[in-house]
Amino acid sequence: MEKPKIRFKGYQEDWEQRKLGEVFKEYSEKNHTELPALTIIQGGGTVKREESDRNLMYDESNLSNYKMVRKDDFIVHLRSFEGGLEKSLLDGIISPAYHTFHSDVADSRFYYPYFRSHEFIKHKLVPHVYGIRDGRSIDIAGMKTIEIPYTSIEEQRKIGDYLESLDHLITLHQRKCEEMKTLKKYMLQKMFPQNGQSVPQIRFSGFTEDWEQRKLSELATMHARIGWQNLRTSEFLDAGDYMLITGTDFEEGKVNYSTCHYVEKERYDQDKNIQIKNGNILITKDGTLGKVAYVEGLSLPATLNAGVFNVEVKDENETDSKYLFQFLKAPFLMDYVSKKATGGTIKHLNQNILVDFPIATPSRAEQVRIGEYFSTLDDLITLHQQKCDELRNIKKFMLQNMFI
Repeated sequence: MEKPKIRFKGYQEDWEQRKLGEVFKEYSEKNHTELPALTIIQGGGTVKREESDRNLMYDESNLSNYKMVRKDDFIVHLRSFEGGLEKSLLDGIISPAYHTFHSDVADSRFYYPYFRSHEFIKHKLVPHVYGIRDGRSIDIAGMKTIEIPYTSIEEQRKIGDYLESLDHLITLHQRKCEEMKTLKKYMLQKMFPQNGQSVPQIRFSGFTEDWEQRKLSELATMHARIGWQNLRTSEFLDAGDYMLITGTDFEEGKVNYSTCHYVEKERYDQDKNIQIKNGNILITKDGTLGKVAYVEGLSLPATLNAGVFNVEVKDENETDSKYLFQFLKAPFLMDYVSKKATGGTIKHLNQNILVDFPIATPSRAEQVRIGEYFSTLDDLITLHQQKCDELRNIKKFMLQNMFI
């Protein structure tokens, strides 16, 4: 049989093909009521039922009929034909409708990603599925005849260790990302005045003055592409000297210039009010309303497509653009817009609503500190999310090249 493209040093033998039922043995042990009842989470292993967020009803008097499953053993559950086999994360008991498999010659960390892969589910498992719609089930006897890749237990463990370390790193960065998001949400509530107060609950040292309420129109100008200037999609260019920014180019509070189209110079020259500069703030007014992006790193002349406001600070000596961006990006804007909608669904963010949006405004020095703080949090969130994405891509590549 073949060898994988990427291997750990010291392993050179060909891999084998073995029947699943030869590598993994089905077992059915009952009368283990001392063990916790488990819930299967597709893609998430098992959890104790009392720790699950699912409201599952079951007859405790029937637990003696439940099957025991050992930690790291595989479970064929009711939706395995969609999501593959699941792995138990702890010893427990599960519904008698499930099937449990154990192996003394396999590492479950090696086989778990394989049993959840598209290749296994669609090309090997699905041919052994019978029934229609919600009545579909897996023919267990047929499933046991599926041929699966097999290598020495030592190589399996090496690969399992590696994949497990990647999973731990992904989990670490995802957890840090969620922690940063939670911290940001908390600080947005504490670092801006709430409920008519004139000062926030948390401030940087050295700032004691009351904050003011200013209308957005007092601090910045707002312009968008007007109707008669609308662009046809046939005018969108794949390359050029004049960039066209649309709301779909917004990503995590920034403009992804690599997704932008281009336009001819005459379209760029048409309206100076929507000629975009670094430091401008963009807000979507159609489609996904209220998405906000801060313009920085712009290296070409750029204009806006319809559906986006260009917000430009009137006086940088009075208003810090990064502070204003953070305030507009916070939930305050859409909360305000929702209240103005008087119960209806908002399909368009009107300028006459936006101009009166109240901005909580401290001194410029305090604005700068707050803007920098939230920008740092945003950067940390982005960093951890990027690391997650990178690690997931590495894992995907390795799964494609460390298996046959």
